[in-house]
Amino acid sequence: MTIKIMTLKWFNLAFKFQGSVAPIILPRVLIFAGFAFGVSLFHYYEPQISLKVLGDLTNNVVFNLVLGLLLVFRTNTAYDRYWEGRKAWGTLVVNIRNLSRLMKISANCPEEETQQREKSIKLLAAFAIATKLHLRSEAIEKDLDEILPEEDIVKLRSAKHAPLELTLWLGDYLQKQVQSERFDTNYFVTMNSHLNALVEGLTSCERILRTPLPIAYCIYLKRLILIYCIGLPFHLVVEIDWLTAIAVGLVSFILLGIEQIGNEIENPFGHDLNDLPIDTICESVTANVEQAIAYSTK
Repeated sequence: MTIKIMTLKWFNLAFKFQGSVAPIILPRVLIFAGFAFGVSLFHYYEPQISLKVLGDLTNNVVFNLVLGLLLVFRTNTAYDRYWEGRKAWGTLVVNIRNLSRLMKISANCPEEETQQREKSIKLLAAFAIATKLHLRSEAIEKDLDEILPEEDIVKLRSAKHAPLELTLWLGDYLQKQVQSERFDTNYFVTMNSHLNALVEGLTSCERILRTPLPIAYCIYLKRLILIYCIGLPFHLVVEIDWLTAIAVGLVSFILLGIEQIGNEIENPFGHDLNDLPIDTICESVTANVEQAIAYSTK
């Protein structure tokens, strides 16, 4: 029974349309298949004209090797960016959890300061959401309404860099607490190191976002795929005749699909199904922060 279920899941995933790159590359595949059909049509009416010489390049070992290596390098480079983005968000989550925990249990606050402490801990959840919006180049709308008071949200909207502004508020709070001797110095040093790690994780995400692959490399890869898919029908038409369009469509689907996968995951901070689940991560962070606030040492 288990094997049957796993087999059904495998086929369901193989034919899944949502989340695949098929809808994106389908128009390009149809263009190449249509061109191949035109080559077949020309060969049918003019069989005496040899077309195979035009497709010999696609049979060249060096050309195929270069194209294959470039596609593999493209996919690996994109996945490295995806994985680096996930590690950066992992750094943010770990340090937010540790910082919220330390801010909750290490402060020796009088009763009237408890509300201010909880407000400062909530800044950590706001930091995660503000970072998400910053990486997506989206403005702060109603995302922080349940976390911060209106005056703080207005300040963030006018700030040049909202996540960095939040770290400044957190740093200012920690500094005032240690000066008032409500935080032990050792705790302060530890919490400040976690705050620095938040800035480091944010900077890592910005580095990925603002360092695209060199345009010359992207252009060259697309040109190689274009040359290959245009030359391939001239090589195949002599051997398989009217099946050339189908064969070229399948080959172009493979090549264009691999290239598009790289395009999809090289910026992992968007809304696509192939991007990182940042919305879910931020929801988890908010729940963790609320759990820390609700904890009672009594």
